[in-house]
Amino acid sequence: MSTTVKICGLTSPEGVAAAVSAGARYLGFVFFARSPRHVTPEQAAALAAEVPLGIAKVGLFVNPDDALLQTVLAQVPLDMIQLHGSESPARVTEVRALTGLPVIKAVGVAEPRDLDALWDYGLVADMLLIDAKPPKDAELPGGNGLAFDWRLLAGRQILKPWLLAGGLTPENVTQALRLTRAPGVDVSSGVESAPGVKDPERIRDFIARATAPLL
Repeated sequence: MSTTVKICGLTSPEGVAAAVSAGARYLGFVFFARSPRHVTPEQAAALAAEVPLGIAKVGLFVNPDDALLQTVLAQVPLDMIQLHGSESPARVTEVRALTGLPVIKAVGVAEPRDLDALWDYGLVADMLLIDAKPPKDAELPGGNGLAFDWRLLAGRQILKPWLLAGGLTPENVTQALRLTRAPGVDVSSGVESAPGVKDPERIRDFIARATAPLL
């Protein structure tokens, strides 16, 4: 089976087109004002209109209230919700019920004990995204270009489908997949020429390397 790829933090038609043509299965749009990849519902709706059927449009939120979720969903035809904050398992369940959409829950990892949360969230989320835990003084909960020790995931059984994230680039994605055997990968800053500016060539290179057979 080929590795599933999610390109997150898309802000331009060129980035969307590159991700679609190269074979991404998930496209992420960020609804978090402090992120350089933030898009308004109007901008996201225009970008979503360029996404063919069969490719999932994912809305990334950080500790959203119900009003924000409803405002975005009234304008953007999302297929999945990604929760990238400190949402509890109970909140994940609430968001699934409120939106009627599958939920991806991001779990930050820096040390072995952080992996314990994968069980709790695996019971309520439809998919997990295993990311590098941000530093305590970080402005953003993700998209910081940081990796964690991928060896922590070697041989580990995960309850739900999952994506590996955190510091991935075209240059290191093959090594990350060899160490973790992740079924999917998520990238944002690793395919940018500047914060929030996706590089179509790096997107194509990343997806080509991520989906190539592992030797």
